[in-house]
Amino acid sequence: MSIKSNIGPRLDRLPTSKWLYKVFWMIGFGILIDGFDNYSGGVILAQLVKNGWSNNYLNAAFTSTTMIGLFFGSLFAGFSGDHWGRKVAYQVNLLIFGLATLVAAFSTNMTMIIVLRGIMGFGLGAELVVGFGTFAEFVPAKTRGKWTSTLSLLANVAPPLATLIGLIVMPSLGPNYGWRGMFVIGGVSALVLWYIRHDFPESPRWHESRGDFAKADEILTEVEKQIEKEQGIKLPIVEELEVLDSSKDVKNIPFSSLFKGILLRRTILGSCVLIAMNTAVYSITTWIPTIFVKSGITVTKSVFMTTVILFGAPLGVFIASRTVDKFSRKVMGVTLLISLAILGYIYSLQKAETLIIIIGFILIAVLYMYVCFACSVYVPELWPTEARLRGLGLCNAVGRAVTIFTPYGVAWIMTKYGSVAVFLTIGALLGIVALVIIFLGIETRQKSIEQINIETAEL
Repeated sequence: MSIKSNIGPRLDRLPTSKWLYKVFWMIGFGILIDGFDNYSGGVILAQLVKNGWSNNYLNAAFTSTTMIGLFFGSLFAGFSGDHWGRKVAYQVNLLIFGLATLVAAFSTNMTMIIVLRGIMGFGLGAELVVGFGTFAEFVPAKTRGKWTSTLSLLANVAPPLATLIGLIVMPSLGPNYGWRGMFVIGGVSALVLWYIRHDFPESPRWHESRGDFAKADEILTEVEKQIEKEQGIKLPIVEELEVLDSSKDVKNIPFSSLFKGILLRRTILGSCVLIAMNTAVYSITTWIPTIFVKSGITVTKSVFMTTVILFGAPLGVFIASRTVDKFSRKVMGVTLLISLAILGYIYSLQKAETLIIIIGFILIAVLYMYVCFACSVYVPELWPTEARLRGLGLCNAVGRAVTIFTPYGVAWIMTKYGSVAVFLTIGALLGIVALVIIFLGIETRQKSIEQINIETAEL
């Protein structure tokens, strides 16, 4: 059964405006801080290894505990965002990881750091789910890929930013306080943003999916008035179109629906896409500084080399943001995965510092093209509004669950067989996921959210 509504078409016809940029920056800064907190782990661990606080297996415990937190945080974000609203979800998670990060700065031993890292992970996992899932509901369908990948560009300034700040902060504060300073920066930034975005608007599409058309119209009408005043225009009237019956709201789409029928394929696909992303990102970026230190390179030089390499991240996301709407989602995903597998093996063979930096830079650029594609564009597009955050949260949780255990595997392979074997193993996994996309991939490029809702209506 369907009814008449025009919330989606009204949002899709909005021009670029100050309001849209405000939404972009409020969500973007949250994801940027999330990324900074996450990726600072690599440089923090490098200093803790040098100090004697940590080793390969404690590093693995730190990373694994982060993944446990990310796993439960992703699930929490899905349920809270779909049931209580996007706004409640993103404010709660920001507060959680902001407070935990600040407390971690005063840790007295590695065990305390690891435990607090798990709590941080809970908030960090929720931020990505809510951020990208919510932003997709605000932007027009025809340019959704470009907008969400640009959001990913802002978010993925975090890897080089974290290492660059680490390069400045850690030597300045010394071996005993440098890593503490990194935690303070992340925690304070999160708490400041939590205060700033308390008046951030709820998604009109979420209100519509709950059957609250009056509230959705109230929010959207105010936005339209602001845009008309700002640009001196009169927005065209949009006729009401048929949408799904609002009485079949999110409460009536049980979580079990993600494991059967028309949504099961999307659950498998999204989970595999994010398993590949998380495994590659956390195996490569977290271990790069430690690999350098273990090779006899000083912590300062290690962080410098890592910083240069990780500047490939924003470049990769920038390239993705300009190309993601030009190619089939399936073609882009498969091409990036195969390229990563090949580049990772070539990178692992390098010995000269110059080639390590050059090829590492290219590897990271391609890796973050895939991160942009997977996390910010493709997986959020797979789901109907009524269950978007639960679907996205579940896929993120599965992706995190696998990487709870992979750090121990990486540590074991690194210790027994070296870095080449690590990259070969990662490459094999990426090849498997490429096959999954070939056979199970769903095309979502330039489809409206309302069209996706109709396609997934048979629950």
